[in-house]
Amino acid sequence: MTHPEPREAPTGRVFETPAVVAADPSLNTTDLLMHRVRTTPDAPLFALPSGSGWKDVTAREFADHVVAIAKGFVAAGVQPGDRIAFMAKTSYDWTLIDFALWFAGAVMVPVYETSSTKQIDWMLRDSGAKGLIAETAEYDERVDETEAASSLQRRWKLYEGAIAGLERAGASIDDAEIERRRTIANEDDVATLIYTSGSTGRPKGCVLTHKNFVELSRNVVGTGPLGDVIHEGASTVLFITLAHVFARFISVLCIYGGVKVGHQHDTKRLTEALGSFHPTFLLAVPRVFEKVYNSAEQKAEASGRGVIFRRAANIAVRYSMSLDAGRTPLLLKLQYRLYDRLVYSKLREVMGGRVRHAVSGSAPLGKRLGHFYRAIGIIVLEGYGLTESTAPISVNLPSKSKIGTVGPALPGVAIKLAENGEILAKGINIFREYWKNPEATAAAFDGDWFRTGDLGSIDDDGYLTITGRAKEIIVTSGGKNVSPAALEDPIRANPLVSQVVVVGDQRPFIAALVTLDAEMLPSWLANAGENPSMTVAEAARNPKVRAEIQSAVDSANEYVSRAESIRKFVILPEDFSVERGTLTPKMSIVRGQVLAQYEQVIEGEVYGAAAPPTQNLSVG
Repeated sequence: MTHPEPREAPTGRVFETPAVVAADPSLNTTDLLMHRVRTTPDAPLFALPSGSGWKDVTAREFADHVVAIAKGFVAAGVQPGDRIAFMAKTSYDWTLIDFALWFAGAVMVPVYETSSTKQIDWMLRDSGAKGLIAETAEYDERVDETEAASSLQRRWKLYEGAIAGLERAGASIDDAEIERRRTIANEDDVATLIYTSGSTGRPKGCVLTHKNFVELSRNVVGTGPLGDVIHEGASTVLFITLAHVFARFISVLCIYGGVKVGHQHDTKRLTEALGSFHPTFLLAVPRVFEKVYNSAEQKAEASGRGVIFRRAANIAVRYSMSLDAGRTPLLLKLQYRLYDRLVYSKLREVMGGRVRHAVSGSAPLGKRLGHFYRAIGIIVLEGYGLTESTAPISVNLPSKSKIGTVGPALPGVAIKLAENGEILAKGINIFREYWKNPEATAAAFDGDWFRTGDLGSIDDDGYLTITGRAKEIIVTSGGKNVSPAALEDPIRANPLVSQVVVVGDQRPFIAALVTLDAEMLPSWLANAGENPSMTVAEAARNPKVRAEIQSAVDSANEYVSRAESIRKFVILPEDFSVERGTLTPKMSIVRGQVLAQYEQVIEGEVYGAAAPPTQNLSVG
């Protein structure tokens, strides 16, 4: 029996999930760690790389380390409420310093390690940061190039042993002073100042309060929606940047929930880390799941098993879809069991062998990959949120996950759609304001509802689906409204593709700028019988590469009408980058910069020359 598709709820209908615990205004983020120490003091809370394995760090050991460093900050003159900037890759030290600053009463201003000099200068000046902690000499050099560097009262260099130095300096500070410092803040006080990625202009400082972190954590684990994923005895390896609110919130959540956390910022060594750590769940962005799938496919192709892999993938998707339909044919069951032994079990081993859930955010995963991963035994729980919402607004539930949606509102959160389809949200997760920017703050709210800027739909069960960004909607000269994401996401799933930007505002047809994935390119070229040492610029002109991109475009066009379809595309000779300003530090496309920097390509190659529909072009 096939289940009917859920109906879309009308605009304006409010979907609110009640909080599962009563708010406690006296709490702040440090209390989340204190709760963990009281509950399981000797249970492992972190694990550090040690030889070929990992060495556990208990909750008590972590807390003791936090207090020792907090004393060092106090001895250095850090005052409650001081903003301290921090620039480092994802690591144990990142969360250690995060909590040490909170215990000292300070406010961290995270800085992406990929931020440009201009971005760093703006964040330091706008936040009024009084100090800076830098992981590497290269980061310090970048800061030294800013005008704001001269206003920093204190600098700590992790690469020169700053953590040990802080511990030594803090020996004269007693425990009572740290207890006083850590309990000064209540839920309404500033916990952190996180700057938006700047994809639509100059980064804005989001003021997130202790309440945002505390009440979200208390409502998400235990009897909350992620209680089956994040709990005592669970484990994960964090690899996405902790400077982004997504990983930052999960890190705090893991401490509260008693999850053992390892770190590996180098994604090239991620497989090795997963294989030795054996996590039970993962936190990732869709690009990671795409790369795992694409790498497996290319390896299978290289070993002559490409046909088997693709057949197994198709069976996996069909099997997962049959679960939603409520009936799985016997032949499909038998095929699934066969490929589970031959293919799926090996993919599970690549991710450590114990992963059963993954939390995904920042961009759509795509239904096909969602079904694929569920079939191989890993349920990807897609969620949705922004910096302004302390990461999550909604997330799919382990007990009921609807592939293609980003789930229902979290406990303590409400969502609804405005007349134009924009997603509005309010609740325990919504930020207080933009730092020193009352005009932007006022524009971000409709009454007490936060205007996300994203477009979506909500079904009768309250499950949210993201359909695009309000500011990115393209209106062709023929008056057709086109959401770029509907075309870009399926194209980006191709192993050869790194980024896609759909263009066509006030133009006669839709087109696309495509960049190639330099990491995936050599293996793809080798499997295609081409020279694997070919440069990206050379590959952009290669007939087989262009034919592959054409195929990806053709597949994406099947999801839209003729008027919305991509009629031309250009393969660029280089990828977008943070350095050129075409990507934000969290790797989101800065659409305005792309359109400006490639204006000549768009004007000349795309719209300035006649070409038949869906003709591909290359530049370089």
